Amino acid sequence: MGLIKTTIQSVKGVLSDQYKEYFYCDALPNNVLVRKGCPKYNKGKENIISNGSIVSIADGQCMIIVDNGKIMEVCAQPGEYIYDISSEPSIFSGDLSETIDQSIQTIGKRIAFAGHTAHDQRVYYFNTREIVGNKYGTPMPIPFRIVDEKINFEFTTSIRCYGEFSYRIVDPVLFYTNVCGNISQDYTRENIDGQIKSEVLTALQPAFGKISSLGIRYDELMLHTMEIADSLNEVLSKKLKGLRGISIVSFGISSMSIPEEDEKQIKNAQTSLAYGTNAQMMAGRMGMASANALEKAAENENGSMMGFMSMNAATQASGNFNSFYQQAQNSIQSKEEWTCSCGQGHNTGKFCMNCGASKPVQQGWTCPNCKTVNLGKFCVECGTKKPAGALQYRCDKCGWMPEDPTNPPKFCPECGDPFGDEDIIK
Repeated sequence: MGLIKTTIQSVKGVLSDQYKEYFYCDALPNNVLVRKGCPKYNKGKENIISNGSIVSIADGQCMIIVDNGKIMEVCAQPGEYIYDISSEPSIFSGDLSETIDQSIQTIGKRIAFAGHTAHDQRVYYFNTREIVGNKYGTPMPIPFRIVDEKINFEFTTSIRCYGEFSYRIVDPVLFYTNVCGNISQDYTRENIDGQIKSEVLTALQPAFGKISSLGIRYDELMLHTMEIADSLNEVLSKKLKGLRGISIVSFGISSMSIPEEDEKQIKNAQTSLAYGTNAQMMAGRMGMASANALEKAAENENGSMMGFMSMNAATQASGNFNSFYQQAQNSIQSKEEWTCSCGQGHNTGKFCMNCGASKPVQQGWTCPNCKTVNLGKFCVECGTKKPAGALQYRCDKCGWMPEDPTNPPKFCPECGDPFGDEDIIK
């Protein structure tokens, strides 16, 4: 038995003369996921589909025919079809072809009755549109790890978020087999929404973990809702899609918050790190602090002289800080930053952190005294004259230079590339 596509345009007017039943399902409301099909015309015995009947399918629907509890026909392509028991079983999958075909092969429910009429035949219509308006809220805070590689900062906080998500039935065969079964009344979303919401909230923690590994900050999560939906589908693929034929379509965040003390600590850390890596910002901060201290000293209740004495003591005590700050600045400046051809900036190592390309090799000659790379005849740092005759080498792959540039090893100890004429500094 199978479905044959019909080309009749005005079927309803001539059904009484040509066809025995006409199965048609009106537009399914958003709260109905599955509805049992009932013949609109020439109603015969219940749960019997007469040979030659018409089955109509609208947009956003998938129809299956169940014979004695087993799926016989699947169709997700809009149109009108003739039910013919002499045909082989057929599948019109529409945009659900891949998932439906895989499920039928896995479950093995598609069998033939060799043209004999069965005793229990039913038509079911599935709502394949996006089911929206599923509100959620995290009853317990979800741990979220903040990683900012630019400032070398890591911090774990806890997030509470609220919003909505949407899902869709992508595999009606699995949904019928493992969820709704032979229903006699509408199967509505209230029967399964609670379970889906519970599983989504359970999967949020590993999903946020995947988002955190991408370096996305907690206050940028609202800009990456599609990545969160993809992560949720990856985490829930076995339960929702593999077992029930449901997929998360979109995930929206209406509001999000972290504990107030965590937010304050993160801002303080970011401010401190910004001052520690930017000499101009630190100088401005110290200047502002000095100006404030002068104002407070002048307003001292015991006289301005006592205030200025306290200020001088504080200035002397800050000498260790100034020394430490200078050391930190020297350390930062020693890490020369460079920009790769791919556009990635702030590279301090020998390879690009984005594409892995080697650091560009500086052209010129290296001073034997201070190791400065120069282009002219004299070192710009110490004034040493450019050595004559002796060839100097630098690895053209990673930029490594031997302690004695005129006497390189056979292979670079950093990347293993052999030294040759292409490594001579010109």
